[in-house]
Amino acid sequence: MFSFSDIVGHEQVKEHLQAAIKDNKPFHAYIFQGDVGVGKETMARTFAAGLQCQGEGEKPCKICVSCRQVDSGNQPDVIWVTREHASLGVEDIREQLCNTMEIKPFSSPYKIYIVQEAEKMTEAAQNALLKTIEEPPEYGVVLLLTSNISELLPTIQSRCLTLEFRPLSTSTVEEFLKKQCQVPDYLAKASAVFAQGNLGKAMRYAKSDDFIERKDKVLSLLRNVNHMDVSEMLEVIRDLGTRKDEVRDYIDLMALWYRDVLIFKATKNINQLLFQEESSHISKEASNRSYEKIEEILQAFEKAKSRLKANVSFDVTLELMLVTLKE
Repeated sequence: MFSFSDIVGHEQVKEHLQAAIKDNKPFHAYIFQGDVGVGKETMARTFAAGLQCQGEGEKPCKICVSCRQVDSGNQPDVIWVTREHASLGVEDIREQLCNTMEIKPFSSPYKIYIVQEAEKMTEAAQNALLKTIEEPPEYGVVLLLTSNISELLPTIQSRCLTLEFRPLSTSTVEEFLKKQCQVPDYLAKASAVFAQGNLGKAMRYAKSDDFIERKDKVLSLLRNVNHMDVSEMLEVIRDLGTRKDEVRDYIDLMALWYRDVLIFKATKNINQLLFQEESSHISKEASNRSYEKIEEILQAFEKAKSRLKANVSFDVTLELMLVTLKE
């Protein structure tokens, strides 16, 4: 279990939540907005543990019965709303949240519901939730965790307190990897740079046995776009791995490379590049592409990630993205 002091960064969010615990005045509904891997789930669990903590001093204390229950996932008044399908439907929300909130807490001051990937709630599910958070009981607290707040209805957003989880500095992530995870300096630096302030993503990179090798294969593909057809490029990515989180990582790397192309085209300044060792290839690509085309390619990367999230076919998603690269 984490205490707030264990969580890296997000100081304003932590201050707000700690004050709510200290004053026994949590808001009835929160939206935690930020990229996947940025720390929303850890913060939600720590906040829930703090609100229910039976110990003295700093909360969560990590040692009382309630804290241990939260840590093991068995706290009866901290409910993680789950889904079996791609979307979170109205029946899921009604059965797990709306219909049970009126039942008073079993052993704690609050009844806390945590909804991960809240953007996957259907419109009907959100409307059902809306009725509950408009007039919640005093002990009711709902935490909506999302990486895409625009998918939540404006009426939901207006009734929640939104806390933004922003990227951490590269140096903060690098230091954490070196000190807390005992990651070698070269790997900590590379992981921090390419994670762009996302600690969860950086830790995943650092724990990967072949992150550097995979990164180099992605960069090699980008250097050789003009000499490969779409099927060859698709095969390279397929060989790297087809798990969604892996593919999103590869797309993120590609987007960062083309971000450098755009920056170099505008500034001709190598010092501003993330991939400085790629400067000759980036310079060449910047000369060959118009601003409009670079923007189109960057948009294609975002569309590909959205399609993967929506469970569109892997091959169709990647082919559409790679065709844009080739055109």
